[in-house]
Amino acid sequence: METGTQIRKWFRIIHRELSYVFAGMLLVYAISGIALNHKATFNSNYRIERTEHQLPAEGTMEDWLVICGMEGKLIQYYQPDSTTVKAFLKGNSTLTVDLTTHIGVLELVKKRPFFGNLSKLHYNMQGKAWTWFSDLFAGALILITLTGLFMVKGKHGIWGIGGIEFAIGILIPLLFILL
Repeated sequence: METGTQIRKWFRIIHRELSYVFAGMLLVYAISGIALNHKATFNSNYRIERTEHQLPAEGTMEDWLVICGMEGKLIQYYQPDSTTVKAFLKGNSTLTVDLTTHIGVLELVKKRPFFGNLSKLHYNMQGKAWTWFSDLFAGALILITLTGLFMVKGKHGIWGIGGIEFAIGILIPLLFILL
């Protein structure tokens, strides 16, 4: 058997097996990466639920918290101006009351368990074992890429149109960096 054919055979085997092993990781990274790319419009760690409550004119902050279902959650409150009172509540939530309309806006902060945990993977906050696994994953992606480049021969391979497409793939992120 020709040496080049033998090498391509092994490249196909390595490429196939590593691709299956790491396909799940690629999906996890891709999904969480999309969420992180849109931080300005989507907080992957928390969601904020806003509700308005009509509050009685006569009442204390404690009375208003009972009406809003937040009894016993008060940490502290202050009055930033003559028409507003803002309360900080347990769980990073807030109640802002307009003293002229007596409308209270309750903002409840809730963790997003799925996306919140996935985004931590991008920040390498899972300890040394995760760092080692991430390095292994990165190395496997390099190996998958390199074996994939040399599996096809001829005009569609790396020395033909495949090489041009590969160069374009390298140039796109470089252009974003340079521009």
